[in-house]
Amino acid sequence: MSALAQHTAQAVAQPLAESAVQSVDWLAIAPPTLAAVAALVVLVADLFVPDARKPLLGWTSVAGLATSTLLLLPLLHGDRTTFCLTGHADLCSYSADRFTLVIQFLVLGGALLVALLSVTTLKDARTALPEGEYWFLLLSSAAGAALLPASRDLATLIVALEVASLPAFALVGIRQGDRRSSDAALKFFLSSVTATAVSLMGISFVYASTGTLYLTQVADRIQHVDGQLHTLAQTGVVLTLVGFAFKTAAVPFHFWVPDTYVGAPLPIAAYLSVVGKAVGFTGLILVTVVAFPSYADVWGPALAVLAALTMTVGNVGALRQQATRAYSAVRLLAWSSVGQAGYLLVPIAAAGYAKDPQKTIGSTVAYALMYTAVNLGAFAVAALVGRTRTRNRLTDYRGLYATNPLTALLLAFFLLCLAGLPPGVIGLFAKVTVFSAAVDAGLGWLAVVMAVNVVVALFYYLQWTALLFRAPEGEPAAHRLPAPLTAAITLTAVLGIALSGAPQLVLRFAGTTLF
Repeated sequence: MSALAQHTAQAVAQPLAESAVQSVDWLAIAPPTLAAVAALVVLVADLFVPDARKPLLGWTSVAGLATSTLLLLPLLHGDRTTFCLTGHADLCSYSADRFTLVIQFLVLGGALLVALLSVTTLKDARTALPEGEYWFLLLSSAAGAALLPASRDLATLIVALEVASLPAFALVGIRQGDRRSSDAALKFFLSSVTATAVSLMGISFVYASTGTLYLTQVADRIQHVDGQLHTLAQTGVVLTLVGFAFKTAAVPFHFWVPDTYVGAPLPIAAYLSVVGKAVGFTGLILVTVVAFPSYADVWGPALAVLAALTMTVGNVGALRQQATRAYSAVRLLAWSSVGQAGYLLVPIAAAGYAKDPQKTIGSTVAYALMYTAVNLGAFAVAALVGRTRTRNRLTDYRGLYATNPLTALLLAFFLLCLAGLPPGVIGLFAKVTVFSAAVDAGLGWLAVVMAVNVVVALFYYLQWTALLFRAPEGEPAAHRLPAPLTAAITLTAVLGIALSGAPQLVLRFAGTTLF
């Protein structure tokens, strides 16, 4: 090759090589990255730490999640993007905007509280649960969950979804030799794999018809798809929505929830009820409002029907729980979480009808923030009672006020928040916000269905609350509060009480316009 030809080849290759290199904003990706690094540190340290010092792995994980949450603070001063397409600064795979930060706070804060619950659970298990693997899987799942709200292309979205989901399968079935745990993990695995397969097929159809994976570019191109590809694009949109409906535990894709919550370690059930749900709803928001706004006439009515079915089936399932049945308290929380998923779907459905869908989505985020705090608080008290009452029946809570008055009062507060009754003002405020979103969007029938379900839910929440203050049967059991469990209950209580005193802070934090 001549010198001129070599020089020409190098000149062409250099811009191509430069275009393949993307600059990385390390501060923007710091929260999920630190959680992932902490997971690797714990996994490696587990090889060298003696059994007597294994609790250090738990406190390292707590510190890692706390630091990841604190790293959100420097990002509050403006939107940041990274992993952008060269020459197209508006096409980025990662965006640390207001929506991302709020969901990351929910996810990492929720994972931190779950980690505090887990410290006590692993200590009580007395080596029945492998600590190193447990903390590695929890941190890995939290890292994936924190990555998902920042994803702005369909490939990154699916990768984040699976990074969040795959470790959760193992966490559900981590109890060695426990048949209930294995059955729960299998049901969860099969449902999630089905959801992923359906989502991937839908995304592949969307990519085939639009030629892009970036959400904003999909939104532009899917409106102008050639006639021959129009059916393919429609099918892709429907399949993608069905896949994410699985992840949100919307009816009829909810069948795995009760058995999975009962079979999993209680902190993992709490994790799935909050962080797992946040992952599904975040993905659903991104694909509907950001990627498929032009198909609002398809996903709006579909999600409205799903919301009505989900809240109704969830509340009826919770209502049917027998107080003397083993694990009835956990099952009630499981069915309750399905009902709450229906409420969370309402503003997303309303976004399909609203003139400003992004503002409507703020109602879902506000409700999710309330639900995270009080639901984790209820699970924390359930973990406390489960230390002495391993069957965790509703009847085990009878007379809790006689032995642990403060704990009983806090559980009553959490349940009243979930029911939407004073003094749980934050629960009432969140439900009114969701109700208003439905009415403003013209979904009067859905608002009526929601109102009926709120009344139905009052019965089982108040029934459980009344049990706390009844005279105990037989010898009352004293419940000793370990420090990590005390910290988890205290944090959720402080957050719930503070927000009940100033509920407007939730909407202000969630933002009237998130994107």
